Amino acid sequence: CCPVYLGGSASPSGIGTNISKRTCDQLRCTACDFRVSLFNDYIWDQSCDYLFFRNNMPELSKLRAKMIKKKGARAYACQCSWRSIDELTDLQTEQQLRWVCGKH
Repeated sequence: CCPVYLGGSASPSGIGTNISKRTCDQLRCTACDFRVSLFNDYIWDQSCDYLFFRNNMPELSKLRAKMIKKKGARAYACQCSWRSIDELTDLQTEQQLRWVCGKH
């Protein structure tokens, strides 16, 4: 993917380009070396913190405790970072995230 896009559940997934703006579904974090999980139609609760993800990734049954249903959104998380996204967003605008395309 070049550029790498994040987006809500209405955004198509796949290999993203400047012409075909698709959200990457193969993200990997270079900080914790963990695959980034994504959950359609959910956002993260504001009480989420680093230890919550460190202790519960990637077990969906444990993560659900802090997931809030929201149509059109997508919740992203690795073991050290998380984001709730509603619309197509270029990953470069999210400077603090160390996520890259893990190759399709």
